Amino acid sequence: MKHKYLKNVVTLKLNPIKCIGCGMCLNVCPHAVFLLYNGKAEIADIDSCMECGACARNCAYEAIEVKSGTGCAAAILYGKLTGEEPCCDCCGK
Repeated sequence: MKHKYLKNVVTLKLNPIKCIGCGMCLNVCPHAVFLLYNGKAEIADIDSCMECGACARNCAYEAIEVKSGTGCAAAILYGKLTGEEPCCDCCGK
C-alpha cells in the first residue's frame, strides 16, 4: 500500500540544474517519490513524501531541499506518540 499524506503541502524541492542523476535519492527514499528521467532525478509523487529528509541529507550536490521534521510525517509520529490527533502546520490548529 502506498501512503499518501496531505495534498500540496510538502516542502520538498528539487533543483534540476544541480542534479547529476546519481540516483541516491531513489535509493534512500522510503516512498518512491523520485524517478530518473533523461539522466536526472524528478519528483514523481510529491504527495507521498513524508518529509523525512533522507533524500536531502544524502544528496552530495545539494539538489534537494526539504524541511525535515515538519509537516505531515512529524505530525503523524507526534500523534502516535502522544495519542493526539495528527496535525501539521496546514490543518489550522
